[in-house]
Amino acid sequence: MTGFRPTAFEGLYGRNHRVCSTPNAPHRFILSTTRRVDLNEQQQLCDDVGWSRLPIERVRLALENSLMVVGLWLHDPHQPRLVGFARCIGDGVIEAIVCDVAVHPNYQGIGLGKQLMTYVLDALRSQQVNRVTLFADPDVVEFYSAQGWELEPQQRRCAYWHED
Repeated sequence: MTGFRPTAFEGLYGRNHRVCSTPNAPHRFILSTTRRVDLNEQQQLCDDVGWSRLPIERVRLALENSLMVVGLWLHDPHQPRLVGFARCIGDGVIEAIVCDVAVHPNYQGIGLGKQLMTYVLDALRSQQVNRVTLFADPDVVEFYSAQGWELEPQQRRCAYWHED
């Protein structure tokens, strides 16, 4: 993207955005807690990853009442496209729970999920949250374990991260 100024990213994604590192990828991906997640895009992403659809009004309220919502955007200067997101709930002081993480199947396997989770943990650290619980489907628990999350004793759905 010759001539692309970082200030343009800031205008679309806010000051705390992060450009993802994706070697050999023809696109740029941006993480942001500032850019608002469009409900219709979020619902489509949930469909694409095979999640059950919830009533859109309940989703809107859930997002509004979340501690943090992170969007993963396929960058386009005119119309960025939501290709991933994570949602956290909690007190924002001591503990947080990561309850929704999704990356579109077309963009899995290139490191975006790991970067999304690193961004989430960095954002929580900046709030001095030092204990995080994660609920994940059993088929992706190993993904989190490989990133250093400590699995609950049954190793089924729950993992923990904490600062020492």
